[in-house]
Amino acid sequence: MPTKSIFERGVGQKPGSLSVSKDALPPRLFLVSFDEESHQALEFDTYEDLWQEFQSKPEMRHWIDVRGYGDVGLLERMTQDFKIHPLQMEDVINDYQRPKVEEEHNRLFIVSRMVAFTAEHTIENDQLSIFTGPNYVVTFQSDYEDCLDPLRERIRIGKGSIRRKPAMYMAYAMLDVVMDHYFPAMAQLGEYAEELEDCLFDSPSKQLLSQILDLKREVVKMRRIVWPERDKINEILRMDENLIPADLKIYFKDIYDHAVQLIDLVDNYKETISSLADLYLSNVSNRMNEVMKVLTMISTVFIPLSFIVGLYGMNFSRESPNGKVNPLNMPELYHPYGYVTLLGLMFLVVIGMVYYFYRKGWLSKD
Repeated sequence: MPTKSIFERGVGQKPGSLSVSKDALPPRLFLVSFDEESHQALEFDTYEDLWQEFQSKPEMRHWIDVRGYGDVGLLERMTQDFKIHPLQMEDVINDYQRPKVEEEHNRLFIVSRMVAFTAEHTIENDQLSIFTGPNYVVTFQSDYEDCLDPLRERIRIGKGSIRRKPAMYMAYAMLDVVMDHYFPAMAQLGEYAEELEDCLFDSPSKQLLSQILDLKREVVKMRRIVWPERDKINEILRMDENLIPADLKIYFKDIYDHAVQLIDLVDNYKETISSLADLYLSNVSNRMNEVMKVLTMISTVFIPLSFIVGLYGMNFSRESPNGKVNPLNMPELYHPYGYVTLLGLMFLVVIGMVYYFYRKGWLSKD
């Protein structure tokens, strides 16, 4: 999803200046108009045609959907037509804003983050900017694809009460759909965490540790998204009833409950993934201990053998230079079965030590 960093807009520009990144997509313009009896969804080639269609049906509710920021002139025109503050439009096209809500002239500017868990096991998030009006909602996003198709389908078939409710209800429905898509992303993240946990017991490796740490960073990213979402909904719930009627606040309260559930999930996954890293280190340490145990036992077995061969490697002469026999200088060296006897002794020492290790349970893998 193309985004524009805060550092790309230029330092020292006038506040509210609109500048888009070079890779911004050309805007696609959609208008969904509906009431209790009818529905119409159109895509327009020019903003003039969309504006004319919007103005011709003041009795209906409208969803103006702009996907792509690649036309500054279009964005400036919409800023004027829909009385959007330039600073808010700047927040829209910079596309890095944290979830928030702002009130101005009985209208809301809402920023949400649409998230998905990708095949590369990363959290991909895109900004959805929403402006509310008396009979319309305007949305901006940088990409052509989004998660709002279920809402479009509900409007098309007239399912539920969305066609009978005011435009502010449509803004709630958008936030609700966005929030609902957090749960599949969290479920996929949890399944991936379970896969990593299974791999820890089968084949722990440095690459696996790297995957665990990468996933932990994605969970932290998700946490930075979900917490502002909860704060945003909480701020909406505290707004005056002239802006958010009491019968609508109960719907936003439902989103707030979902946000709290997501925060609990994120915190649980964060602890789980942190424990996976600890489990990896513990597993590696246990494997190292097993290796050291084997090497220690091997060394222990060879210590007495080394002593024996070292002892018999001492070159004390059996006879003195004058031909006198030294009876205490290893008489067994001249025994006809001395070599075989010494090998047997060494073999018995090895067998005895291995049996001792076995009785102590030191040869067990547990």
